[in-house]
Amino acid sequence: MDQVDLRRQEYEGRINRAMDYVRDNLRGDLKLETIAQAANFSPFHFHRTFKAMIGETVNDYVRRIRAQRAAAMLIHNPTMTITEIAISCGYSSSSSFARCFRQHFGVSASQFRSSGQASLERFREQLEEKGVAFHANSPDRSDMVFRVEVREEPEMHVAYIRHVGSYSEMGKTFSRLSRWAGPRRLFRDDTRMLTIYHDNPDVTPIEQLRCDVCMTVPEGTKVKRNIGKMTLPGGTYAVAYAEIDVSQYGEAWERLFGDWLPESGYQPDDRPCYELYLNDPRKHPEHKHIVEICEPIRPL
Repeated sequence: MDQVDLRRQEYEGRINRAMDYVRDNLRGDLKLETIAQAANFSPFHFHRTFKAMIGETVNDYVRRIRAQRAAAMLIHNPTMTITEIAISCGYSSSSSFARCFRQHFGVSASQFRSSGQASLERFREQLEEKGVAFHANSPDRSDMVFRVEVREEPEMHVAYIRHVGSYSEMGKTFSRLSRWAGPRRLFRDDTRMLTIYHDNPDVTPIEQLRCDVCMTVPEGTKVKRNIGKMTLPGGTYAVAYAEIDVSQYGEAWERLFGDWLPESGYQPDDRPCYELYLNDPRKHPEHKHIVEICEPIRPL
């Protein structure tokens, strides 16, 4: 690997730490200087580097993440007031939230909530008319093995590579993670492979979708450059077991959120959601993907 690639990986790792800081501190200090410090950049160089690598300014990124978090909470957390959601997403006041939300989605928060999923669909259609690409919505329901249970999941220590862009390209990122882990003898009998998702593909353009391709590792495992590590919190999760074709991932998520969750007595909380991969589809007689979709929940 030449020095250019090494430097780029170092920058990717630092930018990932900045994005992680924003995700974990929406209600905290998100001044540019603070985020830059988390990424070990000077504020001046950080602003330029972030824009060049992510395609949007730091402030635009923070505004988008807050608005998308608020939109999800408006739909899936019906017991929270709009003011409570504004505070939870880090807005300084109800008026600031109202202004920023309308700028992003084109409607007020109360209008968005009253229309539910239709609000997301209209927002997406408006951007698609401007040429913005999104992942295709799932087709009509198909046959699949699918069942949901509520259970306590353990805390997990994971190493990850951040994937940005189309989910269809995630296999390449898994290959990169495996090439890093193999020589370090990190594959063990109890190793688990998973993906942590950070964005809603219904309202996030393909080029801005972020997820972390992960594997469990022993606590204290050393990482560097664009290989990150985190502790995935345990707790109560809705766990959907599914046996699916590669084209049915979106449909499985829709079944969990559209069918099971509204009737469950639960609502999502703000821990990360993730997929656990339970088999090698190449060894399945029908090439099925056996997965568990894990959505963090709390009572309504």
